[in-house]
Amino acid sequence: MGPPTKTNRAISQDAFDELVKENMEDLGMDPTEALQDAIDTLTLQGVDLSGIVTCVPGEGNAGDNPVILCLNRLKELESVSNDLFTSNDMNEILSLFGKLIEVCSSEGSGNSAIAVKNGGVQLLCSICSKIPTECSQVLVSALKTLALLLYDVSSTEIFRSSSGPTILVSILKGGSESLDILECGFTVLAAAATGNEILKESLMELKTDELILQVLNAQSKGSVQSVYDAIRVLLTPDDNRVVASQVYGYARRFAKIGIAGALVESLHGGLTSPSLVSASIALKAVAVNDEICKSIAEKGGIDAVLRCIDDSGEQGNKLVAKTCCSLLSKLAGSDSNKSTIVEKRGMDKLIQLSARFSDDPSVLQEVMPIITVLCLRSPDNAARAIEAGAGELAIQAMQKFPASQLLQRNSCFMIRNLVARNPENRTLLLSQGIEKIVRRAKENHETCKEAATDALRDLGLDNYNS
Repeated sequence: MGPPTKTNRAISQDAFDELVKENMEDLGMDPTEALQDAIDTLTLQGVDLSGIVTCVPGEGNAGDNPVILCLNRLKELESVSNDLFTSNDMNEILSLFGKLIEVCSSEGSGNSAIAVKNGGVQLLCSICSKIPTECSQVLVSALKTLALLLYDVSSTEIFRSSSGPTILVSILKGGSESLDILECGFTVLAAAATGNEILKESLMELKTDELILQVLNAQSKGSVQSVYDAIRVLLTPDDNRVVASQVYGYARRFAKIGIAGALVESLHGGLTSPSLVSASIALKAVAVNDEICKSIAEKGGIDAVLRCIDDSGEQGNKLVAKTCCSLLSKLAGSDSNKSTIVEKRGMDKLIQLSARFSDDPSVLQEVMPIITVLCLRSPDNAARAIEAGAGELAIQAMQKFPASQLLQRNSCFMIRNLVARNPENRTLLLSQGIEKIVRRAKENHETCKEAATDALRDLGLDNYNS
């Protein structure tokens, strides 16, 4: 489930139950009316009711909720374990985790919030620390359950304060031979680090990057898909509580120890690799500066991406096409990489891909930013792009998909760079009616106004601001 609506106030289960009881006893409401009035009143007051079990008195109580029943039994088992569960305990724990996974996976049920509100995260961390890696089935179920409870900053902060990062890294190290443990462990890591800069820092201090590299280098033994999600999350500045994120430094650290190179290896499998899309997204997150982008090219990254772009067009794989175009656009930010992409017939491959997906604006709008970057301050590349068919791409796409705002905007950016330093391109595109098309985009889409104005100006038109 997604995170609950953020509010300013919280309430305990006991306080909620007492309010319903007062509605019945003091105001004479029937049970159903008393419950609904309590919910409505508290909601209007901005109280966060996530994690509260709402039920009609007399038809059950909070203690009868399946989530709380499971948690209470797990607490009993955990409290008498003395750091060692018996085989019977393990069997029961496995069954209880199965029930929790089932009820907490139900979208919109609010059961994950109920579990968090009733100490589920702390309990899961404690139990995970006591399950030996040899009991992989139980440990995997515990990790799957924990991942379902980490859905917002509040829950991940509980995880952090419950020694969650240390316990998790210990499990990943101890379970490095089990693909299931690694898969579920990195799923927990990604969930925990999402939107939480402090937790990212804690995980990096525990040298999670070295664990990630170890897993990537051992991918011949089997694929761990969640490791790519972990890379992406650790390198995403998504915590609005901090002014300056440290993820840029983490990306440089990832590249320095060899993670960028290992991700490039993941691309060489092409469309036959189940991790191609995830690895491409992760590699884009690592490619944060010119030096790293160049190193990726030196390791064959551009060759691999261009080959995947070719294959995606031949096989009609839209997802791979968009993902690889997005990665190539990032890599093209390095001036030396621009030359490499053009020398390897990158322009032609991109125009060919556009022809194959000519009916899909979501792919076309990913192609255009690459050509835009390749042509930036490069008249030679702009000339090459026009030869390859970039002008026709802009005109045909803008005419065919007038309602696609992002495509229209990206087209305007591309047109500007095609003509900014190439008067001959300017003349050619104007003769093909580009002015009218760009003006229509400017008039129809607020998000296109600035880009369209710049394109009209660089096309040499005096009334570009009108």
